[in-house]
Amino acid sequence: MEAAPSGVKLTTGLPKKISVDNSTKETSGLVASVSNQGTKDSGPIVLAIVGFDGMAIKDVPNCTAIPTNKLPKGSNSGFSCAIKNLAAGKSQSYKIGATFDVAKTGKICLPVSSGDGKKTFWQQGPVPFGTTSPSPNAPVTPLLLGTENKPAAPAGDKGGGSDKGNLPSTGVGTDVLPLGAAGAALLAAGGAGLWWATRRPARHVAGKSNS
Repeated sequence: MEAAPSGVKLTTGLPKKISVDNSTKETSGLVASVSNQGTKDSGPIVLAIVGFDGMAIKDVPNCTAIPTNKLPKGSNSGFSCAIKNLAAGKSQSYKIGATFDVAKTGKICLPVSSGDGKKTFWQQGPVPFGTTSPSPNAPVTPLLLGTENKPAAPAGDKGGGSDKGNLPSTGVGTDVLPLGAAGAALLAAGGAGLWWATRRPARHVAGKSNS
């Protein structure tokens, strides 16, 4: 993890709550934001939006899909969003088209890198969305940020997914998730080169779309 340029303070944000249509698996309310809370312009940066397990990223307008063979290990989908410049005090938001399989756990990750992909300035996640009280017969399931999903068990089965996940959520930490060759591949795709872990609470950053 590299320090951002002097005067630049980059953070990302996700909504505290989204929902998933149980028939189509499509999510609603999923928006990612990147903010510059510093005093100087950021210059060119890249926000990557990557899905894991039951969460698949299907579309992010004005962003480029990361090829399947260049995704980080363990992820299933992702998009790379190039930002020419983020002025001090401004934020940029992206509406995310995604699906969520409530029979699985699901996570999302938001790393921010330099425009050339050589330096990673910030990473949020992989952070889970989920519910510990699934309602498979309801039309919609609400999902909460930072909650490990507990999939609905078949009738008569008291099992299900664990809600005791110990996942990284936001910012710079000390544990590095191994990527091997996939790390270099993601760099080539314009995404982040390193995936860092932390156990800080998930951070929500609100802001209007701006560049």
